[in-house]
Order: sequence, then structure tokens, then C-alpha cells
Amino acid sequence: MSINSSQHADIVPASLSESTHPLLQPLMIGGLSIENRLIVAPMAGVTDNPFRRLCKSFGAGHAVSEMIIADTALYARKKSLYRANFDNEIAPISAQIAGAEPDKLAEAARFQIDNGAQIIDINMGCPVKKVCRKLAGSALLQDEDLVARLLDTAVNAVDVPVTLKTRLGYENGRENILRIARRAEQAGIAAIAIHGRTREDMYTGDARYDLIREVKESVNIPVIANGDIDSAQKAQRVYELTGCDAVMIGRAAQGQPWLFRDIRHFLQTGETLPAPTVSEIKEIVLAHLQELYAFYGEYSGCRIARKHIAWYTTGIPNSNAFRQAMYGEESTAGQFRVVDTFLTAHE
Repeated sequence: MSINSSQHADIVPASLSESTHPLLQPLMIGGLSIENRLIVAPMAGVTDNPFRRLCKSFGAGHAVSEMIIADTALYARKKSLYRANFDNEIAPISAQIAGAEPDKLAEAARFQIDNGAQIIDINMGCPVKKVCRKLAGSALLQDEDLVARLLDTAVNAVDVPVTLKTRLGYENGRENILRIARRAEQAGIAAIAIHGRTREDMYTGDARYDLIREVKESVNIPVIANGDIDSAQKAQRVYELTGCDAVMIGRAAQGQPWLFRDIRHFLQTGETLPAPTVSEIKEIVLAHLQELYAFYGEYSGCRIARKHIAWYTTGIPNSNAFRQAMYGEESTAGQFRVVDTFLTAHE
């Protein structure tokens, strides 16, 4: 079973029609149009090809790939080749890159274009230590001159739109997102996505939307709001608070790719869809597993699927015991069988 827009037609209400809500209108990024303004955030180890296509089948208008570190020594690695696989994706395809050396970042941008990407996204928001130790991700926000050189070089290296994903700043009390955003616009960045936290915050506390609004009021490029958007109502609220051009959803979509369908329905009708039944979840999970197995193969497919299964089954009775048993399965066939059996028992 493949992931496509018709697969979940029985789950998406047939009464849905085109809406005039701003978040459901097309958005231009450079010269490219994305279907709507509900965007899947790039997440390392999560937003691979099967997950991006799954979220789009539920109504996400756009999805950004996992990042590739700008180092030619890493390109040939199997993991990087998976991250640079855009087979059967809905255009325009956006590939994220990360790095602290302008020349290498430019080379990574060209590598992704040759691979099929139509938009390049630069990561200056990742807060994890192994990325920040290389002075990449959100660590770059400490050096605005370097940020400027990286943006200028990347934009000049390719003939496609270049976007930026970033945070409010590196440390609380030293938020510099307004300067970063203005410099990004000056460099020719086509859109900027802002997570409403600093690197110091990691993922703690609440996302702050006031600075995102200030950015929106100070630049003319599209501003995409990110952070803590976990429901249809929250998407609407963040739009109202920030005036953003689009919303970007990350962690809340883990195990809930139907969140994009829920947001679309709410924005169109004002009504909240009921949570999917276990039968519906089972259909989605099993189709996703088949896609993961086909994409990654036996060994990696089984292991990568584990986190998705854990997310999907959170909250279902006896899921803790089930997950412990599921983690012990070493084959895709065995894993698929125990998931099918568990969810069938709870239908």
C-alpha cells in the first residue's frame, strides 16, 4: 500500500471545500507556489520521504526534508542518501542543509539541487549539542557576521529560492531575531521560519509569539510561525497572534499526521473533527510501516519504525507493555504482525 492523497479519502470528510481562510490559500516562495500554508517542520530522524508524503496526503501544503550537514565526506553515507531521496514527492521539494562554512554550505546547496530539490532551506535553529558543537544550527546566531556570509553565499550559489529556519536567538535576553530576519531579507532569503524559542530554551517553556509578530511587521518576505502548534485551534490562535504567512508544525505531528487534516477542516468549517478511531489509526500505521520497510529495507526499516509505532500507540490501553514487546521484534514481518494484532484487539 502506498502513501498518496487518495489513500485516506474515506477519512477526510467529503464535504470539505475550498476555503478563503488565509492559511489555506497558496503561498509563493520565490517563484514557486505551495498548495496551502500548513507546513511540516524539518525534524532529524522523522521527516523522511515516507513521513513527508504521509503528512501531505493528510493536507499539509509543504514539507521540508531532514537536514544534511554541509560536508562532502558525509554525502555518500547511506543515511545522507536516504535524507536526499525525494522520489514520488509532491513538488515543490525543499531540502534542508546545515553548516558553518560558507563554501561547504554552497556546495551542499548545489548537491541538493542536483538531487532534485527545488527549494533550499538553511538550518539555523537546531538546538542539539552535536550540531551546535560544530557551530551550526542555532549556535550560528551568536555570530551575526558569519550568518550574513552564509546567507549571501548560499543564495548566490543556486538559482532556486533559499529559505531560513531559525530561532529567536541563542540566549534569553539576547534575542536577535529582528536583526537576523532583516539581514536574511537583504541577502535574498525567500521566506523565514521562526521557532518561538531561543537555543537556551531548547523545547522547554512556552513558545513566544510576540517577537514573531515583530518580525512579520518589519520584513516583507513570508514569515512562518513555528513552536507549540498542536491543534487546529492553536494554529488559528498563532495566526491571529503573529499575523504570520504560514504555520509550521513539528513534534505535534509525530504519531498524528492527521493533524493537518484536522486543521484544514477547522479552518474551513469552524468544527473540530473527532479523534480517529483505533481502526483508522491501524489503517494509517500499517500503511506507514509498509512504506518505511520498502524505503529503508529490512534492518533499518524495522528499527526506524519503532519510534513511529510508539508515537501512534501512545494513550491506547496497555500500550506500554505492547511497546516493550514490539521493541524486541527484530524483523519487519514480526513487527508488522504484533502491531496489527495489538491494534486489532483494541478496535
